[in-house]
Amino acid sequence: MNRLLWVLQWMLAVIFLVAGVVKLAVPISQLSTQMEMPGAFLRFIAVAEVLGAVGLVLPGWLHKREGLTPLAAVGLLIIMMGATVVTFRNNGALPALFPTAVGSLCAVVAWERLRNPEG
Repeated sequence: MNRLLWVLQWMLAVIFLVAGVVKLAVPISQLSTQMEMPGAFLRFIAVAEVLGAVGLVLPGWLHKREGLTPLAAVGLLIIMMGATVVTFRNNGALPALFPTAVGSLCAVVAWERLRNPEG
């Protein structure tokens, strides 16, 4: 189970790191027109995604503050809950399946790491 969790954590970390870096690299004016949200909020989400990605893997990798990993997973779950609602509202049910699935994987990581922090 520990290996599966590590695979999930790294996979989620890559997803969120890429999403966050893209949101940070794209100009705010372009981001705001694509997502119809305030630019400052999108930058906040981008920083939260990058920090969450780091929080998924760094504590366990360094064996320091491993209790931060489930907190990072819960924070990313909250972001994905919002992404699911916004995607469903704007694009329908089928496109909303991706953020729902990613959020569900975040919930699995959070739950399992809370039950057994050291793996």
